[in-house]
Amino acid sequence: MIVRARPGRPTQGILALGQRTFACALGRAGITSLKREGDGATPRGPLRVLWGYFRPDRGPVPANALQWRRTSPEQGWCDASGDRNYNRPVALPYPASHEKMRREDHLYDIVIVLDWNMRPAARNRGSAIFLHLARPGYLPTEGCIAVSRATMMRLLPCLRRGTPIRVAP
Repeated sequence: MIVRARPGRPTQGILALGQRTFACALGRAGITSLKREGDGATPRGPLRVLWGYFRPDRGPVPANALQWRRTSPEQGWCDASGDRNYNRPVALPYPASHEKMRREDHLYDIVIVLDWNMRPAARNRGSAIFLHLARPGYLPTEGCIAVSRATMMRLLPCLRRGTPIRVAP
């Protein structure tokens, strides 16, 4: 799988899987080689699929080879660079800065966790880089790759732990 920015639209991309291509949203700052926490950029380079989250109240567990975790109101993801759980799932409430994994919008109804800055997590290199559902019109993300629900359903059968996703300029 290869992700590139659309010519002239750095916050929108083209995701290629074999001979098929799909629209996707990218970070509000486009693609960068120097990813930093909070910069709004999608990191350039190789990423690998780790596991997925899904909202059971908005659909059944996706059928594919990934390990799936149900999202609940108690799940978060730490984005506080100086915290010992930086770029890791955390239980809510959590004292440091974090994202909620169960959102009111539909962006995290299906989330694929990517291995950006995971082992070890380097301070300020960026956190919570996911493949998730896109906003209407493919509005920019905070650094993730986002696709439509229909595209996600087409991608899921091809995803397993370790599936490579290369983000190229």
